[in-house]
Amino acid sequence: MEKIKINFEHKKIEVEKNTTYYEISKYSKLKDTVLAVKKNNELFPLTARAVENETIEFIDASSIEGAKIYKAAVKFILEVAIKTVFPSSDIHYLHSVPGGMLGEIKYDKILTTEDISRIKREMANIIDEDLEFKKFNILKKEAVDFYEATSYYEKAINVKTCDDIVTIYKLKDYLNYFYVPMPYKTKYIKQFELKYLGNNRLVILYPSNLTEGRLPEYVHHENIINAYYDGKSWLKKLNTPYVGDLNNLISNREVKGFIESCELHFTDEIKKASDKIIRNNDKKFVMIAGPSSSGKTTTTRVLGAYLRSKGYDPICLSTDDYFVERIDTPKDEYGNYDFECLNAIDTKTFNEDLMKLLKGEEVNIPTYNFVTGKREYHSHYIKLEENSIILIEGLHSLNDDLTPGIPDRYKYKIYLSPFIPLNIDRHNYISTLDLRLIRRIIRDNRTRGYTVSEVIEKWQSVRNGEEKYIFPFTHQADTIINTALPYELGVLKVYAEPLLLSIDTDSKYYEEARRLLKFLRSFYSITSEYVSKSSILREFIGGNTND
Repeated sequence: MEKIKINFEHKKIEVEKNTTYYEISKYSKLKDTVLAVKKNNELFPLTARAVENETIEFIDASSIEGAKIYKAAVKFILEVAIKTVFPSSDIHYLHSVPGGMLGEIKYDKILTTEDISRIKREMANIIDEDLEFKKFNILKKEAVDFYEATSYYEKAINVKTCDDIVTIYKLKDYLNYFYVPMPYKTKYIKQFELKYLGNNRLVILYPSNLTEGRLPEYVHHENIINAYYDGKSWLKKLNTPYVGDLNNLISNREVKGFIESCELHFTDEIKKASDKIIRNNDKKFVMIAGPSSSGKTTTTRVLGAYLRSKGYDPICLSTDDYFVERIDTPKDEYGNYDFECLNAIDTKTFNEDLMKLLKGEEVNIPTYNFVTGKREYHSHYIKLEENSIILIEGLHSLNDDLTPGIPDRYKYKIYLSPFIPLNIDRHNYISTLDLRLIRRIIRDNRTRGYTVSEVIEKWQSVRNGEEKYIFPFTHQADTIINTALPYELGVLKVYAEPLLLSIDTDSKYYEEARRLLKFLRSFYSITSEYVSKSSILREFIGGNTND
């Protein structure tokens, strides 16, 4: 039998040709947690076979790709467990929440905490049985017929956008499809948690690359969950709960009216926030925070316009203008400047200026020069008048350590996040992370000339900063504003696809680009001519009223 050499983890082993990667993984330090294998920058299941001398990398949940595989496996195991314990039930996965995802069990009765414990025990049984996720490649027509027969109408519509061959997986007696490969067996899914919220709603926790493969601690984010359900209820009124429904509007040339409704709904949400601020007469500082590519610039501008229309004088401040000088910027463990941490901001000067404003004094506001790494003063004087409201936009705006000198009664906190309540189907939702990454790829290529690889490379450090400095404080927000437009991925697709296709196969981000391209295939393209010049989407694709 012919022998081949396999390199991984600084070791080299010799195996017989056509050995599965599952057998090879037994020699890996990740053997108990490995989910897939990566070679030539592409992901492969452990059932694939090695046929030549090669260098490979085993993937677990501590990597970006592995975290997505792990999550999909947890979803499938939970679905099977629920249907095993309650045969006439189903689970709908609705959206991501910090540390996990939100799900809702569809059943003809309200479940108890003991019922949830039974489901958890069944999940544990499935994992202990070490069952295989069996992969099948079937014809598109067969997949459509199957989902139509099982009354999963939205899945049948989605499959029509897939290749002629559709990959589905079987676990026990249940079939489903996902947008990432499954692990080889259930034994690799050792960590999960279910937090029951009542009324058949639950949050599913699982390890990820951001938790270095560990199970995250649960923090309840009721305001985010409520904001999601508000958006879901609104879309239901428009008879557009799924991507397939949006695609039908596009193919029937009816999407323009839907776009107008989405834009009006977004501005109405900002109007509601401005009304709440006005009703709180003591609020002089509106603290606005949101993760990267959440549309902070446009939202702050529109919020200011609403306040101005009510006779107020909105003054915009960015915490970025109070960065310490570059030479004093803290560094991370790798010796790189850490612009994300709170100590990168001169909070002492920032609070002194805010206190002067509260006292009615005139203050010269700085501008940070990102080229020289120094604060500059250009006689930009502001004064807090009786009708003035200061809008403070920045990464740390929800953190009271940014403004310890300002009493809480003067602060109103707003958290911005682009989450689309439009689902792909009942078991696959639109990831907020994917939406923000696609927005950022388009914007940074247009405004800074960054390649897709450069954007993705920076993305992980951006995400780490958000996990440390934004998400722990979102539950303190007085208002959540959803800055996503349910139609926008159809528009973004037109801009993103050429950029993603430009990634060469020798790029270590080739697999991520492929995954995003596959994700975007679910959406029909929408021309940007339907997008208004004042839309938040223009912040990313360009062509706004300020360009």
